[in-house]
Amino acid sequence: MFCTRKVSENIHWVGGNDRRLELFENMFPIPNGVSYNSYAIVDEKTAVIDTVDSAISEQFMENVVHVLNGRELDYLIVNHMEPDHCSNIMNIIQRFPNVKLVGNAKTFVFMKQFYNCCDIENRTIVVKEGDTLELGKHKLRFYLVPMVHWPEVMVTYEESKNILFSADAFGSFGALNGNIFNDEIDFDRDWLDETRRYYCNIVGKYGVQVKTAINKLSSLEIKMICPLHGPIWRCDFAYILDKYQHWSEYKPEEKSVVIMYASMYGNTENSANVLAAKLADEGVKNIKVYDISKTHISVLIAQAFRCSHIVLAAPTYNSAIYPLMHNLLHDMQQLNLQNRTFGIIENGTWGLTAGKQMREMIEKMKNMNILESSVSIKSSLNQDSMLNLENLKQSIIDSL
Repeated sequence: MFCTRKVSENIHWVGGNDRRLELFENMFPIPNGVSYNSYAIVDEKTAVIDTVDSAISEQFMENVVHVLNGRELDYLIVNHMEPDHCSNIMNIIQRFPNVKLVGNAKTFVFMKQFYNCCDIENRTIVVKEGDTLELGKHKLRFYLVPMVHWPEVMVTYEESKNILFSADAFGSFGALNGNIFNDEIDFDRDWLDETRRYYCNIVGKYGVQVKTAINKLSSLEIKMICPLHGPIWRCDFAYILDKYQHWSEYKPEEKSVVIMYASMYGNTENSANVLAAKLADEGVKNIKVYDISKTHISVLIAQAFRCSHIVLAAPTYNSAIYPLMHNLLHDMQQLNLQNRTFGIIENGTWGLTAGKQMREMIEKMKNMNILESSVSIKSSLNQDSMLNLENLKQSIIDSL
């Protein structure tokens, strides 16, 4: 049975949710599921903007057929060719054999790679920057936003209602629970963490491109933002744009501290807890402490984007950095994290080298400040290392 909601007059949400999927891209845990958003416009001509993942194909097709109410589909707009949004292109073609596919030149390069058994040449409309498509009262204008976060990505702007169909931009992990609009939910409580985690891990590497796209679209009058995942924005645009400005420019959201530790027998963990308590005594709020051995790396990356100060605590392991800490630093490098202040705590019973190696990895990233008051622990905290921990605390306080 169909499940749709009206976005505006003659524009409908025809997407769906997957609450069974455990790993997005087979990598990122999604305990609250994920939505796959698609939109249908019914005018003199009809159009669907993007499809959905194969996991909800039946629901999607029922939604589209219901909204069209016996009419043919004239256009399928393909903003993004990632399979969680393009997996129903063939279903659309089979159900609506006269449909035209609208995308840019790179769209159809990728489409042929995914669907090499289908002749699409006679049904394609290739659009360029600023091209338009008139449906009747509704007029669509297309803007290219390459590497947000694939090279073929474009966004579609509906001029009569001032709606931006934003592809993966402004998206979030999490299934929609009937309330599909941002003013129907408590975004800070229920969605901000997952929106940040989605951005930082999926799009985070491409901050320059995101910033370019925001600047390109800033001249448009926008009354609604319809992303491919998560809630639709129809108010408070300044709020989400401010978040995107911070994330795309790699600026911390908050002056606060996240402590990420690896600990085999509890001694490094103890140093992390002691430091957190000392910082709290000094009035630092919103401190987060994570055991990286049991926290998914996507959560750690999201907190690194949130906080101004990051403390890494790890033992030396096989004369190198504890492997999971090495992986975390590698991910920070890959996602282009910048403009943070780092504190370092190392531990080891003999041959302490983790601190030096962590410093070397951090120094390869852009605009990182590494506090000189590092802490070296030999097996467990003692009076000397406690003094060094106090010095690290003070250095953090002075730099906040």
